[in-house]
Amino acid sequence: MNARLALLRTVAPGVTESDIFRLALQHALGELGALGGAIHLRGPMSMLRMVSTAGLPPALTRTWEIVDQEGPLAPARALQQDTGVWVPFTVAPPPAAPPGPGDPTTEAAEAVWPGTGLASLPLFGRDRGIGALTVLTGDDGEPTEEQWEFLRAVVAWAEDRMVQAPPPSRPSHAEPDRERLREALKEVSVGAWDWDIRTGELIWDKEALELYGTLPADFTGRIENWMRIVHPDDLAPTLALAERAIREHGVFEAEYRVRKRDGTWGWTQTRGGATYDENGEPVRMGGLGWNSDESRSARDALSRALRHMSDGFLAVDDEWRITFANLEAERTLGFSEEELFDRVLWDLPSARQIPELESQCRRAAAEEKPASFDVRMRDSGRRYQVRLVPGPDGRTLYLTDVTERRRAEEERVAAERAAVERSARITELTAALAKATTSRDVVDAVARRVLPPFAASALLVQAVEDDRLRNVGAVGYSADFLDHLDNRPRAPGDPAWDAIATGRPLFLASVGELTAQAPALAHRAGRTDMKSWAFLPLTASGHTFGVCVLSFDRPRTLTDEERTLLATISALVAQALERARLYDAEHTRSRELQRSLLPQVLPSMPACTAAARYLPAGQGMDVGGDWYDVIPLSGGQVALVVGDVMGHGLPEAATMGRLRTAVHTLADLELPPDEIMSRLNDIVGGMGEGSYVTCLYVLYDSTTQICSIARAGHPPPALVHPDGTVRFPELSTDPPLGAAEPPFETVEVPVPEGSLLVLYTDGLVESAKREIDEGMAELAELLRTVHRKGTDTDLDRLCDILTAGLLPAEHQAADDAAVLVARLHALTGDQMASWPLPEDPRAAGQARRHVREQLTSWGLDGLTATTELLASELVGNVVRHAKGPLRLRLLRSAGLICEVFDGSLTMPRIRRAADTDEGGRGLQLITALSQRWGTRYTPTGKCIWTEQPLNGSTGQKDVPPETLDRMFPDAEGFEADLDALLPEEPST
Repeated sequence: MNARLALLRTVAPGVTESDIFRLALQHALGELGALGGAIHLRGPMSMLRMVSTAGLPPALTRTWEIVDQEGPLAPARALQQDTGVWVPFTVAPPPAAPPGPGDPTTEAAEAVWPGTGLASLPLFGRDRGIGALTVLTGDDGEPTEEQWEFLRAVVAWAEDRMVQAPPPSRPSHAEPDRERLREALKEVSVGAWDWDIRTGELIWDKEALELYGTLPADFTGRIENWMRIVHPDDLAPTLALAERAIREHGVFEAEYRVRKRDGTWGWTQTRGGATYDENGEPVRMGGLGWNSDESRSARDALSRALRHMSDGFLAVDDEWRITFANLEAERTLGFSEEELFDRVLWDLPSARQIPELESQCRRAAAEEKPASFDVRMRDSGRRYQVRLVPGPDGRTLYLTDVTERRRAEEERVAAERAAVERSARITELTAALAKATTSRDVVDAVARRVLPPFAASALLVQAVEDDRLRNVGAVGYSADFLDHLDNRPRAPGDPAWDAIATGRPLFLASVGELTAQAPALAHRAGRTDMKSWAFLPLTASGHTFGVCVLSFDRPRTLTDEERTLLATISALVAQALERARLYDAEHTRSRELQRSLLPQVLPSMPACTAAARYLPAGQGMDVGGDWYDVIPLSGGQVALVVGDVMGHGLPEAATMGRLRTAVHTLADLELPPDEIMSRLNDIVGGMGEGSYVTCLYVLYDSTTQICSIARAGHPPPALVHPDGTVRFPELSTDPPLGAAEPPFETVEVPVPEGSLLVLYTDGLVESAKREIDEGMAELAELLRTVHRKGTDTDLDRLCDILTAGLLPAEHQAADDAAVLVARLHALTGDQMASWPLPEDPRAAGQARRHVREQLTSWGLDGLTATTELLASELVGNVVRHAKGPLRLRLLRSAGLICEVFDGSLTMPRIRRAADTDEGGRGLQLITALSQRWGTRYTPTGKCIWTEQPLNGSTGQKDVPPETLDRMFPDAEGFEADLDALLPEEPST
């Protein structure tokens, strides 16, 4: 059911009424499985005229052709009750002649067909019943509610489409004068008719009977006679005109088709008027009718001639409604003539694509003289010349497609203009090539200033490297095709190689010439749309090093003047390209230097995860003095550094490399941040006057979650808390390195777990158009936005967002910029263990016991023996050589860290011990058994630490037994001696 309704809705508005009725009946019968059906429309008086039928034999349709709308039949009852009705089906034998209403033969010998019935629904138009749709159901009885609902939907569809159905003709509204009418009556056979509106009686004279194809014996003198002979498509509109004339006391004028005696249809015209009684009620209507086939044929012949014109032709009335459209106009406007008829020209989608069409046409019509103008279709780009000719009853429009003509004219004008502009472009090209820095700049300059004046479609520049042609730059070719051309060896007949070998330009005007020059390259031409080529050798300093290829998308034979001009251009391009390639080589080296001076990969560690970006200034070499670094330290600490050597270029990059190395060295010594700054200040001061460096050094301790920050003339870091709060810690403003006077101040800032620390150089937030405070505010807002969106988890992406937001690609930066983003993590309490130890020999035993218990708790029993030995040695050294307070701490992070703290500032140093020495082997033992070890100062003394891998043997140093024997000749029984010397508990 839904499928049928959907199919009906696809029928475009504007179909004829006969098609509407046919489709409605077909789908109603198909859905209900009915035997047949019919549609009736109101006629004059109280009659319903059958206008369409399906599935019913003539014996039945003859009795239903005219139905009294006040009678008992189903169509009449549906109109009377304004709702759907179902009545059992009865049938009577066909009468000898068409019966009239109330004729006894209509009711004679009726029989009921069991189970069958007539289901009828009224049709409405202009808020009144105009007819009915009736179906003869099968033996299933009355339709179900669902079937009634479907019939109502079909009727609604038919009512909607009937309103939009086109009239059969548009009769002239001109009022012929009486003299012209009398003259016409002498030449044309005119029939007279008279209709009694109240009784339905109809009178035709002899000429009318002849005109309407009716024999006197068949004429019943009723209006039904006329309704039977009118074409179904013309009946409803003609009746509407009659009703309108009666209602408005006007002239009834119509042109419609009638059925002749031989069964064909002919055109007739009629004209008449009504008379009224003293109350204004219509009494009679009378008039004349005549054959209009000849005039119609003449109009049809003219229409056929106009319809097949090569130009589009439209006729519109005074309200700009379309009255005629030929085939070309239909194609141009995208609708059939039936769809265009009676539509306002400006309402068409194709007309709305031409904004100036309505204003141009109205202006021309207001002047009342022919006018011509061009318009362009927005979707297709086609151009049309519109000629508007005003007339007495409307206007005619001629639409001529002038796309090709205008294109040819434009090409001719363009060619003339190109010749004038070519010289100016060469001047511009010379200036552009003089400014070109890189090879890409040279290719872009040639593409902008050479391709357009020569109407070329593509450009390829190649250079010889290791006896192969390599791509330097290209415009207008696909990436796949360029890959095919790149790294091409020398080949006989290859036009590019021939041009390089001879040093003379080579011009190929067609694919055929290319194939003749190099048959093996015919397949290459088929991979592009190019049809002709100019191969221009690139020669500079007496050496031909490449070729410049101009390609055209159509066969093109260049004139002698154009060839000479291209040869001149190729010399300019060669000079500029040779200079640019030298710059490219230097540029590449400088970028490699910059990459080598910056960290290749940032270390990954439990204390923090980090990502960074370096953006060189937008002019000159891509090297500068900005740097960043992440330095892992002992005890769950990490150093984050960012610095900026003032200036831009190779000297600044070299200075940056020296300072980065110095920072690494000083950080590895585990000096506090303020002391590191002081040492760096001495280094920069020793470089000479005018050397200034800003630096920010952050030391993060994951065991305490505290950042110790020192800065010298550098912007403060941005700290993003887990809740999205962004703040810049308040730090002392120390001058840049090289101008500062130590001491430097260190500020400690507590950092919650998961916080984000953003370090950057001033090039990220400061420019000639933006103060540093404004840039820092923008940075903070950007960080808040990213946190709200939840996109700050990917630190690499966050770096890209920050650089793109603060340094847009379209704005050339004047200074280098570096940004380092670190997510800080805390070392939780279950990963740390710390114990105070006594300052006597008992400390070693207690240390071993704490180690055994803690490693068992952590599940690291495999490290117990080694760690006990390391802890004993470290604690024994403190007891023997240092002073308290003494403390042992174990950290479980990426590795196992064992730390021993004491109150002495004396740092142990490893030395080579002789065989006879009693001491000096402790640090050698520590070096042999740990992955790495070291010392650092603390606020109360120092710390000695060792680190081992968690998996025990992996990464553990493998010391041969003979080495241990040589280092420790008395190693046998070492543990027993150690226990005796350093017992866990005091002896009793």
